[in-house]
Amino acid sequence: MSKKDKKEDIAVEQAEEQVVNQENEQTTEEKLQEELNKEKDKFLRLFAEFENYKKRTSKERVELFKTASQEVMLALLPVIDDFDRAYVEIAKTEEKELLKGVELISNKLKTTLKAKGLEEIELNQGDVFNADIHEAITQIPAPNDDLKGKIIDVIEKGYKLGDKIIRFPKVVTGQ
Repeated sequence: MSKKDKKEDIAVEQAEEQVVNQENEQTTEEKLQEELNKEKDKFLRLFAEFENYKKRTSKERVELFKTASQEVMLALLPVIDDFDRAYVEIAKTEEKELLKGVELISNKLKTTLKAKGLEEIELNQGDVFNADIHEAITQIPAPNDDLKGKIIDVIEKGYKLGDKIIRFPKVVTGQ
């Protein structure tokens, strides 16, 4: 073999090495690109999961604030009932100043609780009975056919705090 042949062989070997190195670089580059894409996907999923977590905890916090006072409201409902009963009884007497005082205190308490989210569930005689929002204590024969399956009397008022019913109204229905 001559020097020229050796140089050509070396040049061919170097060219082959370059091709192999380029192929290795391409496969390494492809691998790196694939790993990068996997990490991007993983990051995006983790970010989306974190955003959902933030939204969920924010919503739960708002719900907690809305119903945090539920125990206090439930404890005050009998006081409101007592004020209503006292008002009815005092109205039967001729003590108008006492009636006015009870009315002022009762209105102030109700206004304060309403500002905190407590609402009375409005019911009237003749409203349709709904088992989802009313609690039937008893049934009596309806005075007329129009009151069958409807509310005849409200025994205890119902209240809701925000959208949640905290005490169902107790009613008498017509049979």
